[in-house]
Amino acid sequence: MFDIIKQIYLNSIFYDKKISSKVTSDLKYKPSSYLLSSIVKIRTKKFNIKNFLYDNFWTNKKLNQIQLQKMSNFYWLFSLDLKSSSESVQMVIKNWIEKNYKYNSKNWDFETTSKRIISWLSSTQLTCDNSINQYQKDFDSVIHKQTFHLINQIDGERKLKNKLRGVAAIILVGLSYKNEKNFTSKGLEYLKKIIKHTFDNNGFLKSRNIKSSIFFLKYLILIREWFKESQSEIPNFIDENIFNLGQSYAFFWKNLKFDPLFNGNNNSDNQEFDNYLKRLGYSFKNNDYEFSNYVSLKDKKTNLIIDVGSSPNKKFSEEYQAGALSFEFVSNGKKIFTNSGYYDEANTKFKKISRSSAMHNVLIVDDNSSCKFIKNSISKFEIKDGLKTLKKSVSFKKDEWKVVASHDGYLKKYNLIYEREIQFFPKINKLVGIDKLYSKKLIPNIKFDIRFHLDPLAKIMKTQDQKSILIEIENEGWRFICDNHHIDIDNGLYFGNKNTYIENQNIFISGIKNEENISIKWELNKI
Repeated sequence: MFDIIKQIYLNSIFYDKKISSKVTSDLKYKPSSYLLSSIVKIRTKKFNIKNFLYDNFWTNKKLNQIQLQKMSNFYWLFSLDLKSSSESVQMVIKNWIEKNYKYNSKNWDFETTSKRIISWLSSTQLTCDNSINQYQKDFDSVIHKQTFHLINQIDGERKLKNKLRGVAAIILVGLSYKNEKNFTSKGLEYLKKIIKHTFDNNGFLKSRNIKSSIFFLKYLILIREWFKESQSEIPNFIDENIFNLGQSYAFFWKNLKFDPLFNGNNNSDNQEFDNYLKRLGYSFKNNDYEFSNYVSLKDKKTNLIIDVGSSPNKKFSEEYQAGALSFEFVSNGKKIFTNSGYYDEANTKFKKISRSSAMHNVLIVDDNSSCKFIKNSISKFEIKDGLKTLKKSVSFKKDEWKVVASHDGYLKKYNLIYEREIQFFPKINKLVGIDKLYSKKLIPNIKFDIRFHLDPLAKIMKTQDQKSILIEIENEGWRFICDNHHIDIDNGLYFGNKNTYIENQNIFISGIKNEENISIKWELNKI
């Protein structure tokens, strides 16, 4: 009912008057389009608008809603070459303004509107240079109108990334029109609120989401470059947060050169972003081996990265995965053990599966995850019952790496504390793990499994004596053993590449707990 009333109001003449105002400032600052190359895929092969039926953009009935939104955000402008006719582009925009000058739900949703403002102002060579006077007035007017719409709707926008896009658009309008209507200061106020609400005391996201931290870094750098290019004073808090996010970028990408698949992360190629940072003079370093409750121990050949953090507050858990104490193990750039990645499309089944502890290199109890998830009001999964890390110690020596941590994710239901100890001995390429379950009150016949997921390219085989499993990946061989418990091979799903899945295999240790305390020791040795 609330959404229906809201739409009636947004489509009313009262709302149209509220977001309409007289424009008193000319367009002063015209940002360079190349600054957007970190967030928009700008094609190397450009197209001429003459190749499109540009006079039929908004009347083409074959376009579905998704296609119409993509056309209406105008990101396609960055695929045009500069030989394209600005007159033709402006005709497309003129037609759009005529059809969409007033709010409508199809073309004025928060994300599309934010992108459209940024696109139009970042492509002024095509969108408004050499235009006739009336077109420029209409262009300026609808830019301002859309900006007021974003300001009015930003508090109700549910998606954090969209809020950040909206803030960027509001700030850009303020810089372009020299802070008319106080757009710049309003945008900065919203940006401060988002950062205060979203970041922890270390300057990392409360969601513990690696991918989102890179998204924030890209937008903060973009906003900073707009201030710099427009010769406006750069706010100190933007520099401070770029530094903090740069620390996380160095820790999770520059130091690793692979994507650790924890908490909503997928495989990506940040090489273009690295080049972007280099062109603009940004250089981030982080020599710590622990950051925001992730531990990364490495030498020239090997990397061991472990999630030793508590689960986030449910407000920030929409992309959290129940992989506490899970790890990834990399040798010579090849993942021997990899978590299974994250699925974020509409398929609820895959999304739910990808968030389970079973998709991580970690122990699970009775086929249950260490955290319990429920759907919220907007059909997103969020944490109902989280966990806390109880114990954590890290030792990083030349001849021995060691991480010990525990959590209470199975305490409420099974009266169990789970502790994991992982050691690596670099000289002999030996990885040793001890997984422990403690309980003060014995609950008998509790089933447990420990999964070790493999890269889809890995080949594995169980030995004839049934006591070990051989792993081969790109001419490297490893032997996995666990003497005191049953080990076997199982098929699984790998969601490492965004919104796709392929089959992979995993090694699993299984058993039944009938004692108060139990230890499961396993080893991985290079052969």
